[in-house]
Amino acid sequence: MRTLFRFFKKKPTYFTYMQWTDRIRQVKILLVAAAAVICAVSLTWSHFLVRDLQREERTRMEIWAEAMRSLNQADEQTDLALVLTVINGNNTIPVVVIDSEGHVQTFRNIDIDANTAADSTATLLRKAKSMKSDGHVVRLDLGGSEFLDICYDESIMIKRLAAYPYIQLGIVLVFAVVAIFALLSSKRAEQNKVWVGLSKETAHQLGTPISSLMAWTEVLRETYPDDELLPELDKDVRRLQMIAERFSKIGSLPELKPENINEVIHHVAEYIGRRASNRVNIITRLPQQPIYASLSAPLFEWVVENLCKNAIDAMDGAGTITISATEEAMRYVVEVQDTGKGIAKNHFSSVFQPGFTTKQRGWGLGLSLAKRIIEEYHRGRIFVKQSELGRGTTFRIELRK
Repeated sequence: MRTLFRFFKKKPTYFTYMQWTDRIRQVKILLVAAAAVICAVSLTWSHFLVRDLQREERTRMEIWAEAMRSLNQADEQTDLALVLTVINGNNTIPVVVIDSEGHVQTFRNIDIDANTAADSTATLLRKAKSMKSDGHVVRLDLGGSEFLDICYDESIMIKRLAAYPYIQLGIVLVFAVVAIFALLSSKRAEQNKVWVGLSKETAHQLGTPISSLMAWTEVLRETYPDDELLPELDKDVRRLQMIAERFSKIGSLPELKPENINEVIHHVAEYIGRRASNRVNIITRLPQQPIYASLSAPLFEWVVENLCKNAIDAMDGAGTITISATEEAMRYVVEVQDTGKGIAKNHFSSVFQPGFTTKQRGWGLGLSLAKRIIEEYHRGRIFVKQSELGRGTTFRIELRK
């Protein structure tokens, strides 16, 4: 009784872990929300700043256009020094001046190859057309039908400033992703500690009662040597010993050896069939030739056994379980199909998460441990192949050759 008490005292550790997991989820939500707020504020602020600078540049271009008017209409009384100072003071804004006949009069702050005059003129006209389509043009009337179109583009500073919030957005997103990845890694490490701790504690606590049962079995064999129930009792005790051995191996890499998958499934079907009710029908569909794969037989057998027990619970103790094994070109496949309640599609991934359970007394660790055994120890895959509410579920295990 004291042993059982010590074992169940460990249970709050798991719930402490689940509370810690909930906090991790809350931190992830806060990180994403903070990143969204930072991005929104940055984009809004940059938008207003760029808009103000665009207005300032247009004002500068209007002043530059007036300087061009003064230069075109200059006489003896015109202060050309001031006009030329204004015109030459534009060293950042690209400008192309087009007359009323569509000819390029002058340009500034645009890199053009002077050796190809024809090509440069066409290039300037294309740039001027693009500037006009963006609304960056100031028309300067010269009297009559004569005019000049001062076409300009945004300065390099404005373009860089417009791109800055998106660069900042990328940096914030990278930071958020790295932070979330670090949290997930920390969560996974804590999850591994819980799995290993629970498993090894279970194996340790089962060791003493199993040793006592083995001793009592020997006493009963000497006292009642002809009793027909003793072999079955001995099988159950050895089964408990194997279960304790399985749990003790969690946390350390098991030794994988070539094992016949057909024999493993046959052992599981025989064991479950003897202990399930008569209303549970277990069918095995195995090829005639053996299928050898690198396995830890005790752990792999536990995975299939766990799937079968979950199937029995899902069928409320009445239905059909079909276990099949096939060999494909690149992998070995084992499927466990039941006729139970089924699983909703939005829970296909959740069923493998620690703590997820539909049982009133379940811990929600069975399928998560099964996933760890298949994917981390055997380098395979386990997933819900298909499920339909009220019709049943099929779990699929794939092992690479």
